[in-house]
Amino acid sequence: MDDPARTPALTRWSALRLRDALAAGELSATEATRHFLEVTERRNPQLGAFISVAPEAALARAAELDEHFARRGPVGALHGVPLAFKDLVDVAGMRTTFGSRVAVDAAPATEDDPLAATVHAAGAVSTGKTTVPEFGLPCHSENLISAPARNPLDPERTAGGSTGGGAAAVAAGMLPFAPGNDGGGSVRIPAAACGLVGLKPGRGAVPTDRQEDSVRNLSVSGPLARTAADAALLYDAMLGGPRGEGRSLARALRAEPDRLRIGVSTASPFSPDLEITLARPAVDALTAAAAALDRDGHEVAEAALRLAPGYHADFRAVWTAGLLEAPLPEGAEQRMGPLAAYFLELARRRPAEELAAAVQRLTAWAADARRQLAAHDVVLTPVLAFAPPRIGTFTALPPAQDYELQCRFTPYTSMVNVMGLPAVAVPVLVDDDGLSWSVQAIGRPGTEGPLLALAARMEHLLGRAGLVTGSPPR
Repeated sequence: MDDPARTPALTRWSALRLRDALAAGELSATEATRHFLEVTERRNPQLGAFISVAPEAALARAAELDEHFARRGPVGALHGVPLAFKDLVDVAGMRTTFGSRVAVDAAPATEDDPLAATVHAAGAVSTGKTTVPEFGLPCHSENLISAPARNPLDPERTAGGSTGGGAAAVAAGMLPFAPGNDGGGSVRIPAAACGLVGLKPGRGAVPTDRQEDSVRNLSVSGPLARTAADAALLYDAMLGGPRGEGRSLARALRAEPDRLRIGVSTASPFSPDLEITLARPAVDALTAAAAALDRDGHEVAEAALRLAPGYHADFRAVWTAGLLEAPLPEGAEQRMGPLAAYFLELARRRPAEELAAAVQRLTAWAADARRQLAAHDVVLTPVLAFAPPRIGTFTALPPAQDYELQCRFTPYTSMVNVMGLPAVAVPVLVDDDGLSWSVQAIGRPGTEGPLLALAARMEHLLGRAGLVTGSPPR
């Protein structure tokens, strides 16, 4: 089955073509897994995409899948497809470090997190754990226990975060796609930084996510991929069982969204507390995307959003309070990096009634913002305000300034988590320095599939769907 002469071509295949070849028996799970492990071995030392790689476990899993295929056919929709979870998600037999010295010596997990179990049940092969910032808090992927995740488009720059390692791995061909989670932009930010498609589903859309409908429930699980169809393939697997059924993939492959009322906005909830300045390519990407959709027959107009003040302080209160729910050992702050320790100190000092008031205000803010966005089917915004900074830019600053720079860098992502809406980051253009610039398309509740179809249509309109797709020759 193994054919060394053709394995380099696998890197140019879409995840969909890879899946089809595996499902047809034209490629073995072992062959696919070995290829991506070899790419990882070659590229990871320069890019820091993985905190840890598990070649023995991955190849053993692939061999099991090949044996199952020989007897009974493919296991599921992702039979034999390699991927990797970020190092915030438990995978049986692998250590979960959270990118922190607090957990770096933890024992390997004894069972899969529910999301990992769902994706593995679809036939996927985990090749390791990808790099994250400490506890997934920042919008870059630097920590004190491993090399930083570097951007394959410019390795001197960050790959974004907190799914930065996963994004770097996909963009560099170490993985065909990667699952991530997004509490304030952690899928969309690295997708935009590395030129990928990144879907943030709505609150509660993925069954294994926390289902509480509250602004305190910020984090959801979503895919990063090189095309919208690949993202849809992984997203359907993340839904699991009959909720997946390939529906998002079918929409993305058709790439025929209904005629939409599309609003365009650069209004950020961090204004006027922080000065938000957009780089010229961020504006150009938004303009180009809006113009392409307008030519395609959609109704495109400015979205006159008037976002209520106070978001910056209230979001920070809710964001940092999440650390109080983490099972931290006593004295953990002494082993944390400066930003995580600062966040923990803020959370501990904040009286319970002050947090409750912030939650109440943020809930009202979200309801008002959702009402305004509901005037449109989709609202387009930039994702990043400026180019991904160089490695060390954020961590060189005092914690308070570090956090403020992160907010200025990503002024449009966290508000979508607060509102609980779905959104997708879509690459639009490449600047003279070879960096990618994206837009964010925010949808109404339950429109993850239509958003992926819109992303696929934008790929067609903008000429960015360049991977080898479809079934391989028989």
